[in-house]
Amino acid sequence: MQIDDLRKGSKEAFQELVEQYKDKVVRTCYSFINNLDDAEDVAQEVFIEIYKSILKFRNESDINTWIYRISVNKSLDFVRKRKRKKRIANLRELFTIKNKSQANPHQKLEENEHKEILNEQIHLLAENQKIAIILSQYDRLSNKKIAEVLGTSESAVESLLHRAKTNLRKNLENYFEKYL
Repeated sequence: MQIDDLRKGSKEAFQELVEQYKDKVVRTCYSFINNLDDAEDVAQEVFIEIYKSILKFRNESDINTWIYRISVNKSLDFVRKRKRKKRIANLRELFTIKNKSQANPHQKLEENEHKEILNEQIHLLAENQKIAIILSQYDRLSNKKIAEVLGTSESAVESLLHRAKTNLRKNLENYFEKYL
């Protein structure tokens, strides 16, 4: 795949790029979103953004890094929008009568409790810590690659990961002491 061909609007080059990166992009989006259908939708948005922005790509970084950046940013935008919608839904729920036939929230939590708790606690981390831990643990990127995606140094990534793991450990300990 040639960047020049993409810039010229080559459909074949774009299809090649999509084929090469679609699994990585979906995996990255899923790491933040935790829902495959939504992750696939966001991945489509990522590729639309790539198509629209290819002329802005300056070859200062690897295209792989550029695509990760777009994927992370689109995923974070989606999560922010979902949180806003959730807050609005929670407010609406306060003012409506709940149907008693709905499943017990505790039963829902027990179905996939540990994974949900971990994901919740990851998403409570500071944004750079959250991004670093997701790219490291879920996407298995090296510290060097994470540094490129975040536009920082490897030592800064090591520090972010250390702080993220420390904060995550503390948050999980507090959660389990409080709720279990």
